[in-house]
Amino acid sequence: MPRKLFRRLIPVQLNPKPNSLASRWFGPILNDPHLLHLNRHSVSIAFFIGLFCAFLPIPGQTFVVTALALVLRCNLPISVVLIWVSNPLTIPPMILGLHQLGQWMLGYDAAAAAIQFNWQWISENFDNVYLPMLLAGVICGLIVGGIGYFTVRILWRWKVIKSWEARKQKRLQRPS
Repeated sequence: MPRKLFRRLIPVQLNPKPNSLASRWFGPILNDPHLLHLNRHSVSIAFFIGLFCAFLPIPGQTFVVTALALVLRCNLPISVVLIWVSNPLTIPPMILGLHQLGQWMLGYDAAAAAIQFNWQWISENFDNVYLPMLLAGVICGLIVGGIGYFTVRILWRWKVIKSWEARKQKRLQRPS
């Protein structure tokens, strides 16, 4: 079953020590059992959140994905691990692709002026550079996150049905 696979891969304990400062401040949040549940609902939402936030061109993706996982009460470790889809190797092509897609979506001229790395140029061209990236990041995140969500749901269901059929065959082959 997929639950056994995830339990082997993620041996995480989030419960703080009873007398610690983290326990007093974050105890009710961290003791929420949904943060570590391994069921079809919790894991599929964690996939959606993690993949959605991986495409957001913002600093602090970990804080965003943690807040969303706490609000939506899904598996926290899986959602945090999935934001590493945007790692130092994949960020440059991802940012370039998001920028070009966002400019195409907003109808901006793709032939922009020469890029300069100073605050004046960044502040003057903020809406031409960052807003297309943000729009494309949100849309790509929704699409890829949705694909991840439905893929987990379908594969989990397929594995459960396959296990049911295997148990049924085993019962039928047993001598009565």
